[in-house]
Amino acid sequence: MILNASGCLDALEAPEVARALDTFVTKTVTPRPREGNRPVRIAETEAGMLNSIGLENPGIEALLSDKLPRLAELGVTLWVSVGGFSASDYADLCSFLDGRVEVATIELNLSCPNVEEAPESAAEIVTAARSRTGKPLYAKLSPAALDLPETARAVQAAGADGLSLVNTIRGLALDERTLQPRLGHELGGYSGPALKPIALAAVYECYRATGLPIVGMGGITTGLDALEFMAAGARAVALGTVLFADPQAPGRIRRELAEELAARDLADPEEVCGLSHRAGPVRVA
Repeated sequence: MILNASGCLDALEAPEVARALDTFVTKTVTPRPREGNRPVRIAETEAGMLNSIGLENPGIEALLSDKLPRLAELGVTLWVSVGGFSASDYADLCSFLDGRVEVATIELNLSCPNVEEAPESAAEIVTAARSRTGKPLYAKLSPAALDLPETARAVQAAGADGLSLVNTIRGLALDERTLQPRLGHELGGYSGPALKPIALAAVYECYRATGLPIVGMGGITTGLDALEFMAAGARAVALGTVLFADPQAPGRIRRELAEELAARDLADPEEVCGLSHRAGPVRVA
């Protein structure tokens, strides 16, 4: 299954790209509208991209009354990403979404590096969210956690149904002439190919720690990348930075993944999930 990483695709502006996905994940929504961080908000780097959007969004009421009905018309499974600055924020958002039939799953953005506020622990947030919705909850975690597998076990115990791994990691880019930060917010969230080994390790460790369904993301640009995330333990993959450069990436990566599976005589993608944890190499035919 191929998704987009939250915030990396505007489905209403590019519906044909959204329809090439199995599931569309909305930009993170908060209880009230947010203007986000001051510009500059995006900076390209040698092996990826820094962003400092700051959760700019119109708020939950606008999502429910305007965007969600239009997104439902795309005919793609919808996940809604939610974010807040207290456990009660997340709980309230989940309560708003609980009765919406358009929403298949709620992704809890527990790890945005571009906001200053520090919410409660991930487990406390999941507990609060779980008390207000019966919908599947996926916890999106940061690769910067001191003990990511332990955090994963904690959110599992609190009621998370799955994990999204990983969010961006904090980074800095300096202007080569002025040697000042290139982003208006100074630091930003780093994504792109250089994040892949970090994200792959997170998926591998959290799969072993929890066995939960995992959406793997971080530097995926090819079908082989997707295959590696699946072997590490992901049941689905999400595309992020690659969508900015290649809007046709979902279809291309789907084809490349099918070719990689065929080359290894793997007919069913389900066979691949967690393959790296099982004995015996799989060789290319």
